[in-house]
Amino acid sequence: MTRLLKNLWGRFLFRDRGILPTGRLLVIFIVLSLALVCLGIFGIPWSFVILTNIVIFFVSLLDIVLSPSKRELSFERLVPHEMERGISYKIVIDVENASSHDIKYRLVDGLHQSFFRPFPTSGRVQANSSIRMEYETYAPVRGLYKVGNLHVRYRSTLGLWEKQLSVPLEDSIKVIPDMTETKQYLEDAQKFLSYEGIKVRKHKSGVGEFSKIRSYVVGDDPRKINWRQTAKLQEVMTNEYEPEHGKYITILIDCGRMMGAELRQGNRLEKALEAALTVTAAALQKGDYVAVLAFSKKVKVYIPPGKGMSHLQTILQAIYHLEVDAVESNYGEVLHYLQLVQKKRSLLLLFSDIQSFLHEESALLYLKRLRQRHLFLMIGVEDEILRKRGKEAPLTYQQAMVKSMAQQQIMIKRHEKAKWEKQGLLMVEAREEKLATAAVSYYIDMINRGLL
Repeated sequence: MTRLLKNLWGRFLFRDRGILPTGRLLVIFIVLSLALVCLGIFGIPWSFVILTNIVIFFVSLLDIVLSPSKRELSFERLVPHEMERGISYKIVIDVENASSHDIKYRLVDGLHQSFFRPFPTSGRVQANSSIRMEYETYAPVRGLYKVGNLHVRYRSTLGLWEKQLSVPLEDSIKVIPDMTETKQYLEDAQKFLSYEGIKVRKHKSGVGEFSKIRSYVVGDDPRKINWRQTAKLQEVMTNEYEPEHGKYITILIDCGRMMGAELRQGNRLEKALEAALTVTAAALQKGDYVAVLAFSKKVKVYIPPGKGMSHLQTILQAIYHLEVDAVESNYGEVLHYLQLVQKKRSLLLLFSDIQSFLHEESALLYLKRLRQRHLFLMIGVEDEILRKRGKEAPLTYQQAMVKSMAQQQIMIKRHEKAKWEKQGLLMVEAREEKLATAAVSYYIDMINRGLL
């Protein structure tokens, strides 16, 4: 295909600039041409037929005069700078028509191909007026994306010719992990955990810092009654304690090959990121220090410990673009690196695939050393297919064989987990929709029990 043909083809694909005939004009020409050809068969001169078509063509060009020039139109795009993965957002485009002619338009925005693209979007703008049009889109893949030019086609009221232009509007959209569970926890922690059937556990009696004095309710420890305030207010008051603040939490996120396994919504890495951010929000809200380390074959990202809710944004901006690497995870190297950077006692919370981790004998040596100083907890997504195969009824020989193999794998995993847990290395598996809830629950339980 020559360059000229490529340019002409590009004009028909909502690119560049140009003037194109509309379907209405083509229909008019076809109908008139057929009528004139039929009349020509019955004796009308062919010169008259050709001349009539030429006259109609030049008359149709008056429609171009009735449409605004490109300088009389202006476009402005308003996009959200951050979008959460899989959640629909509105993008606003302001269209201003400074001419004395009404127009009908169609437009295609320069969104990345991975976005949902509800194009072309059409509308109408009256003379000397402006409108604000909106469309909704969502992104299924995290990352930083450039939004390119806005491609527009518009026509006059007659609608015989259509002008095409490309508006240079440059924007960028950052697609971050889905923060729905994090927001739910920050709004109401107890409701978030109770929704999954888990209660925030009370801390060990007599352990923690004084928080406040409140009214006594049934079930409170009578030993914590504040008799001075009770006598002063003539109402039974009790002291409330909370766990000590300033603990160190180190979140490890595996980005190796096994974390790319697809789930019902996203993959294991997506769920791990969402759960890690929820635990981060919970820890920062309670005044703890949080560090994050992402790795695969090597360490990819390390965020030193920080305190305060502003640190959540620091962590989010550092890990929002993480992707699964097509390599096996090197647990030995990352744990060795962790020994160098994390000197203070902390809770090591590892999001990874338990099945592959259990066969890493080298990791066990490093974890035995880390266990002397740190508290270790590993959380993974439960293999739903393996669980279903292990519970289904064996109606045929094939199903019985599949069930026996599934139960064998479950028993091997259980045996290996028991070996690691004897070394003080706790491992937990949760369903994909309960991963964040389980992670936060175990974190709260360990903090409240004073294990750190």
